[in-house]
Amino acid sequence: MLLPAITRATHRHLDVDGVRVFYRETRPARPDAPVLLLLHGFPSGSHQFRRLMDVLGSRYRLIAPDYPGFGHTEVPDAFTYSFDRLADVTEGFVRGLGLTRFVMYVFDFGAPIGFRLAERHPEWIAGLMVQNGNAYDEGLSDGARDFIALRPETPGAEETIRELLTLAGTRMQYETGVSDTATLSPDAWTLDQHFLDLPGRKEAQVALAFDYHSNVERYDRWQTWLRTNTPPTLITWGVNDPFFPAAGARAYLRDLPHAELHLFDTGHFALETHLPQIAPLIADFLDHTGQ
Repeated sequence: MLLPAITRATHRHLDVDGVRVFYRETRPARPDAPVLLLLHGFPSGSHQFRRLMDVLGSRYRLIAPDYPGFGHTEVPDAFTYSFDRLADVTEGFVRGLGLTRFVMYVFDFGAPIGFRLAERHPEWIAGLMVQNGNAYDEGLSDGARDFIALRPETPGAEETIRELLTLAGTRMQYETGVSDTATLSPDAWTLDQHFLDLPGRKEAQVALAFDYHSNVERYDRWQTWLRTNTPPTLITWGVNDPFFPAAGARAYLRDLPHAELHLFDTGHFALETHLPQIAPLIADFLDHTGQ
């Protein structure tokens, strides 16, 4: 039996305005291979795409950066954490690599960062892949709404956020909605927690949590962008997501009626449980979308 070709990702840093951005990249033999920019979620990092890169890296150029406050990326002490600033750094990262046209994969935090990029540079976006990355009001669970409503002046707000930054809170995000949690690798949440426990990381996440409302306030703009630009779109979604229910996936079809939608019986981190089902969908999309 022949095994699929595996191309191991390289690991590098790129300096962007004083931020030392860590990223993973695969380099297939084909020089004109489609480029896929992988934008990770909370509380993870580029490592969440390791298995996907192993499976598809021989056919496509896959690039996955760590945002400031995540993974191996290093920031100066004076860095201010907001979604605008994370988008600024990601934009600088794309420019630094010389990318001018690519398919963009947005998951969780990757959606507000990626849609800011798309607003600024619609010419960059050859196609869009959305995996539990919300841009619609109906895509917010009651728990997500309560969390987004937290403000620094609200008594107990920071303590509530910090409860999510514990090992129990991180593990919950992986296990909720998964029918058989034994299929999950515990390496995922333990590695995430390692980075969350580094000096200054929890403070960064608290700042981003308090800024999340800025994303909801942009939903109308992002929906307008989708209707106006109509990028080819693949949507894969774990329907048991405790934060972003399946209504958020279906909502994209209002603005992108020709989008391809696939729902999976799993939680927030759908690639952790359904990589064998999702990877072929990604490959087929990249083959048909091109650059």
